[in-house]
Amino acid sequence: MSNETTNAQRATVPSLDDLQAGHLQHILNLAARLPDDWSGMQGKTSLQEDFGSIRFQLAYMSYALALTHVHRLPAAPAVFRQPFDALVQKMLSPDVWTYWHYVSTGNGPFNSSLGELPPQWDPVATDNIMYSAYVQSMALLYHYLFRDARYAAPGALTFSVNPLFWALGGKHFAYDERSLNEHLYWNMVERGYLGIACEPNCVFQVCNQIPILGFRLHDVVYGGSLANEVTEGYLRAWSDFGVLSGTGHFNMMVQEKERRVITPPNGAPWTDFWTAAMMHAWNPALVEEHYPGQMAKWSIEGPDGTLTIRPSPPLSPSSAAAPSARDFGWAAVCAAEVGDNDTLERLLAYADRFLQPSWRDGGYFYPRRDEALDRAGLPIAMDPHTGNALLSYARLNVPHGLRKLYDDPWAATAHFDEPALVEMSPALDVRSAWFDANVSRLTLRLGPPPGQAPVATLSIGNHWNRGNWTLAIDGIQVASGDAREVMSRTGINLHRADDVLLVELPLNRFLTITIEWNDTN
Repeated sequence: MSNETTNAQRATVPSLDDLQAGHLQHILNLAARLPDDWSGMQGKTSLQEDFGSIRFQLAYMSYALALTHVHRLPAAPAVFRQPFDALVQKMLSPDVWTYWHYVSTGNGPFNSSLGELPPQWDPVATDNIMYSAYVQSMALLYHYLFRDARYAAPGALTFSVNPLFWALGGKHFAYDERSLNEHLYWNMVERGYLGIACEPNCVFQVCNQIPILGFRLHDVVYGGSLANEVTEGYLRAWSDFGVLSGTGHFNMMVQEKERRVITPPNGAPWTDFWTAAMMHAWNPALVEEHYPGQMAKWSIEGPDGTLTIRPSPPLSPSSAAAPSARDFGWAAVCAAEVGDNDTLERLLAYADRFLQPSWRDGGYFYPRRDEALDRAGLPIAMDPHTGNALLSYARLNVPHGLRKLYDDPWAATAHFDEPALVEMSPALDVRSAWFDANVSRLTLRLGPPPGQAPVATLSIGNHWNRGNWTLAIDGIQVASGDAREVMSRTGINLHRADDVLLVELPLNRFLTITIEWNDTN
């Protein structure tokens, strides 16, 4: 095989560029932190109430991993499985959910009509869809991506707080992916499909896109049609209030008791773009009809062809003290999802010029900055949710990526039976991982961790019983075999280990590894 052939093959195989790889590595770095180490994830507010809270960062980082795995590196579960599981585990930390004990008491700006309510400890029993739906969807997404039912075991999703000096024995609330999904479904049904409240009395439209995603994942894992039922009911219920306002912006929320829409008079960028980005999974026509006008209204020309977003006013006086880039971040996520590549590139160019892009431990991100505007009046604030999760999500997604995931892209393929990188040495930089079923070829492009030159170990699953095969590195054949064993090797250590092909090789630079099978008998 010539180098020219290798280059031609590489051109047809999806590959992460340096910035995409940097965003992915930053998420992997955060996932690898010790339990309850939230370094770099804390915003200016510490009560986990706002839209940049740790739960949102964990959730959208997990979605970014899923989209990257499905659309860009489908043959590399080794890159994603353990970090995704770590994000689910972090989501169960009481650091993430004990805010609910206080938020559940209400008596805030949108639920004062209920008076002060008794505090609740169970974070998923009533309301709080702004947390429970993310746990639901993350657990089911993990099951879908890796065919691993660990969160289906009874009690696998248990919310526990174990204080030292009060509540002897702690407080524990046991669920699993199925019981949590069923619980949210009946909450949705009992509310006439309008949605489940976040704070008491406050049914935010955007937050109810997430359980819909979870219901769809439950459908593809277990069968059924919960998502169709709920989305049909949702549209009927919201027809009484309007999914969109008369000015073409997504309505923010409905007060349950008053049966009244609460929405910014002229809309808000985060409301439009966050709702649109998530709703695009199941209602793309509506989103794409209104997206151009929404982007035209909220976008601001920046220097040298860059683009930014006009920040929306704070929701409450207390939130004014914590400047956020959420309007900008959600605009980028939405542009990526609807396939508006020109706008996405211009937004990311603005971020890379004005929002303090940084590299740390091989990861690329935008660190927190509380200053709202620069001397020229350009928005420069950055919050951890946008800098860690949203802009990573936007850069790593593909056009219509969430919609394609919602449609179950692996249902019509033999994906889980295809050769793939199932285990590997820690921290390898994987840029391509693609199996082309048309030519029966697995392509991996990978390099060493920053500053290291390890002997890398790779485990290739579904390698055997596919026929005769050859393995090449940078276009030069170095090994071959048949359906059962290695027949020859040159300058490389590889052998059969149970049901995988185990490959060991020095890795001091990027290499392209291809394995081709020439018959399937």
